[in-house]
Amino acid sequence: MKWLSTARDLKRRKARERHGLFVAEGVRTVEELARSPLVIEAVLCTARAAAEDRSVAVVNTLGDRGVPRFEVSETEFESAADTEHPQGLLAIARQPRRALDALPVRATLRLLVLDAIQDPGNVGTLVRTAAGLGADAALALPGTVDLWNAKVVRSAVGAQFHFPVAEVELPELEAYLERHQIALWAADAQGTPIASVRAPARLAVAVGNEGAGLSATLRARCSTVVSLPMSPAVESFNVAVAAGIILYALRP
Repeated sequence: MKWLSTARDLKRRKARERHGLFVAEGVRTVEELARSPLVIEAVLCTARAAAEDRSVAVVNTLGDRGVPRFEVSETEFESAADTEHPQGLLAIARQPRRALDALPVRATLRLLVLDAIQDPGNVGTLVRTAAGLGADAALALPGTVDLWNAKVVRSAVGAQFHFPVAEVELPELEAYLERHQIALWAADAQGTPIASVRAPARLAVAVGNEGAGLSATLRARCSTVVSLPMSPAVESFNVAVAAGIILYALRP
């Protein structure tokens, strides 16, 4: 079956980039996808999922939009699933094309920049946190896990279906920030305490790799580096927790 083979293939980043597609797995994530404006190509489900009320409801909603449904065996589904205990429901959808220059530039602006964040769970949580705290977009620099990785999509609970996310190169980001007079700050344990700074109206905040922190290249381009107060008993915050606190503290 074409769509089963496609779902299997989409486990690979290169396949997702080549096809411009991604997989949303699990009832809650597919429900979020169904509420979004994204183009959905197909739904795969098992007989077990097809008998459960929530799965039936979302499949019927997608069917009303003309999205074809294909029933597969449990074994076939497991070959395409990304989870250890799959719920038997996944959808294949088209990635939205979100160019950096297409982002609306307002008088007040907040961007979250991900610098080589490698854990998909962290990236998903960062995207959802940025969306929840009213940021305007999340931008991933090279070295960051694919924003349409299935675990990222699940961890974000589909936030990127509605919230702008994009992968950018550093020169592209720098040119964009300069063109629109957006300051670039970063978070690091050695920075200035966040309570002692005042954020500009337009601001991009960068957070770094889980183990290595910010790259030297990006840190050198940041006009300000901020830190969070922390008990000496704790070495560091999880990057998604830190980003959430910082975005809240620096909100317009």
